[in-house]
Amino acid sequence: MSLTAIRARSVRSRFLRRLPLNTTALVVFALSIFPVYWMALTAFKPTKDITADTPIFLPTHLTFDHFTKAVQADGFWMFWRNSLTVTLGGVLLALVVALGAAFAVARMKWRGRRSFILMVFIAQVAPWEAMLIPMYIIARDTGMLDKLSMLTLIYFMTTLPFTVVTLRSFLTAIPVELEEAAQVDGCTRAQAFRRVTFPLLAPGLLATSLFGFITAWNEFAFANMLIIKNQDDRTLPVWLSSFSNVFGTDWGATMAAATLFALPVLILFLALQRRVSTGMTGGAVKG
Repeated sequence: MSLTAIRARSVRSRFLRRLPLNTTALVVFALSIFPVYWMALTAFKPTKDITADTPIFLPTHLTFDHFTKAVQADGFWMFWRNSLTVTLGGVLLALVVALGAAFAVARMKWRGRRSFILMVFIAQVAPWEAMLIPMYIIARDTGMLDKLSMLTLIYFMTTLPFTVVTLRSFLTAIPVELEEAAQVDGCTRAQAFRRVTFPLLAPGLLATSLFGFITAWNEFAFANMLIIKNQDDRTLPVWLSSFSNVFGTDWGATMAAATLFALPVLILFLALQRRVSTGMTGGAVKG
């Protein structure tokens, strides 16, 4: 048997072994992506195709009328701004606080360190829905109901435990010898962290900020409960829950608004995925 035939047989055998796993992966991917596809497709389909008795999976005619109606809806850009404000505010606060906490846990030894880590893990796995009533009582008693600042603080608290745990893992993976070498060269500890460790930590910061952004951007329960009287401070998820009532049965406009709501997360993910997947310490010790 020739070498070419042996290689072809090996490739075919490897393909057959992987076929069940690849088929399962494709099925899972199709089931996961179909709701998103149907949402976007409905946003572009004419109304007569949306209400047709037979589902149309590949329309021949697309329209932007539903997007125009969604963008021109009363308060759309105001609620978009509200969501962006509380999301970015909560994520940035969590990154700043978590960076200091993660550095203290990963690089320093102090009494109570293990207990602190344990409490952070407990806070991470605890269901935040159980805090709805306590948060409401706190906001009511402190006069923080119907205020975006309270919502920002809640998003900060919900994303903080995960951010601390994740950044601690990234910091632990970065060799401490890099900082020690910088200190030998004359850097202070703060300068060594800023010039050596912080650039290597960029993938971790991007990954945690992306997760925090998605979590806060999609949050509905707290925003729906804490913003009651001042409807102008609602966020996009809360607004979308009543969007179909504004347009009656206009599902095209509803799906267009939902597509526009999902767009920032998609853009952010596509922009950061290459940086997030980059190895943290790749090339750090070259030369």
